[in-house]
Amino acid sequence: MKKLMLGNEAAARGLYEAGCAFVSSYPGTPSTEITEEAAKYREIYAEWAPNEKVAMEAAFGASLSGRRSFCGMKHVGLNVAADPLFTISYTGVNAGMLIAVADDPAMHSSQNEQDSRHYARAAKLPMLEPADAAEALEFVRRGYALSEQYDTPVLMKLCTRIAHSQSVVKLGERAEIPPRPYVKDAMKYVMMPAGARGRHVYVEKRMEELALVAESTDLNRIEEGSDHSMGIITSSTSYQYVKEVCGDTYPVLKLGMIWPLPEKKLLEFAAGVDTVCVVEELDGFIEAWCREIGLKKVFGKDRFPLRGELSQNLVAEKLGLPAASGKALSEAVPPRPPVMCAGCPHRGLFYTLHKLKLTVLGDIGCYTLGATPPLSAMDTTICMGASVSGLHGFNKASGGELAGRSVAVIGDSTFMHSGITGLVNIAYNESNSTVIILDNSITGMTGHQQNPTTGFNLKGDPCTKIDLEALCRSVGIRRVRVVDPYDLAACEEAVKEELAAEEPSVIISRRPCALLKYVRHPGPIAVDTEKCVGCRSCMRIGCPCISIRDGKAVIDQTQCVGCGVCKQLCPVDAIG
Repeated sequence: MKKLMLGNEAAARGLYEAGCAFVSSYPGTPSTEITEEAAKYREIYAEWAPNEKVAMEAAFGASLSGRRSFCGMKHVGLNVAADPLFTISYTGVNAGMLIAVADDPAMHSSQNEQDSRHYARAAKLPMLEPADAAEALEFVRRGYALSEQYDTPVLMKLCTRIAHSQSVVKLGERAEIPPRPYVKDAMKYVMMPAGARGRHVYVEKRMEELALVAESTDLNRIEEGSDHSMGIITSSTSYQYVKEVCGDTYPVLKLGMIWPLPEKKLLEFAAGVDTVCVVEELDGFIEAWCREIGLKKVFGKDRFPLRGELSQNLVAEKLGLPAASGKALSEAVPPRPPVMCAGCPHRGLFYTLHKLKLTVLGDIGCYTLGATPPLSAMDTTICMGASVSGLHGFNKASGGELAGRSVAVIGDSTFMHSGITGLVNIAYNESNSTVIILDNSITGMTGHQQNPTTGFNLKGDPCTKIDLEALCRSVGIRRVRVVDPYDLAACEEAVKEELAAEEPSVIISRRPCALLKYVRHPGPIAVDTEKCVGCRSCMRIGCPCISIRDGKAVIDQTQCVGCGVCKQLCPVDAIG
């Protein structure tokens, strides 16, 4: 049976067919759907973990128990999970363990561009890189075989285009893999220096064996061409662009096992062509290896960019080939900058922070859009949890001088991910800092996934719900209060009072995301044009529902949910 599938959906199907029994991940675009799709198979236990480090450690534990396991994350999530990653490279596995990481060239939904291939080399782990959905399924199956044969976790790298584009996939049956017995082995799994030294020897030997695999595996294949004046080495989505542009003109070495890279195969391929071009996104990872093994007639990043995505036309341009002609638009498409949704509960709180002219250390989530005009209510965004830890340093270093004019904002899911330890630091080191938890009752940025504060698990079943107020008090924060972000007066009062207090405090800004299906709204409100004086006060909140026409405010009735925040700003009571 064949089916058109997204790359992520196909990877999940691969988990099913390969007999995976345990999945633990943290949502992060473009990797999220792998775990969401895996959860649809009743044979697979699937969960959202509080963060990627926990997910990887849980997947390792499942592997240790003798069941095939998986964890998935986006590229910055692998940074969070790097601690266990480098050490389980030493311990190896019991049952197969696969780790998927999805890079985001061009930063469609990320704070940086990062090439995860470097992690494979640094951690001394094999990495596979599919070029379409069909390969995503197949490479999952092959990854588990490699994992168990060579006693290693296996990385599989996707990118946005592979994860979120479709191709035809041939479906197979599930392989029922019997659990492997767990055998106590302290020298293998207890990474104290005595054991770790011996395991490092094993890791180096394993990499030598995997290098031989890279030479012989059909995951790395040569596709012949008619013109040997140039040979192209490529992988992943870049392979698709090369084939669309070049067809069968030039020989192509298509790499599916991206680490370790095959030395002999690369040298033999290069010997059969006049010059070698490496086409790859982001860093010159393959090109650098080619130069490292002595290839002289190679080019790549001297023509192709180090940032952003490639495309068919860009590949054609850089290779001096004709590009496909497109259709020009008759008029320019207006830009659509990201904006918080109509009725977003974060809007009122950010309006308050902007009004009070506070320094706001921000975090990762849909509320990061509070940094955009007209609210412009955020000063920093670094990584998950950095707002809380950063606020402590910001205030402590100033001797408390800035404490009354600065806050941290962090979402409920992000707080569970990485914010708790920062809050412990604030309490422990008695930092006079105010942290605002933006509790919209969901993980909003990645598409409404559950988290430990929502009361539901990945499959939607009721589960333990973390009490944020009790949690904050338990780590030593005495001042904890809850406000409704739709109530501007209450928000302002809470922020002023907590900033005036001379001890750590937490404000929980609580209202569910306006897009949640169970949320019931009062309905749209309207502007009385007879009363409206065109002062534009309502425009200061940046709601996409509100515009000015003929000097008067107008509310789009198809978007408005009736949150009433704009009504509180109108000095002439023209909105209602």
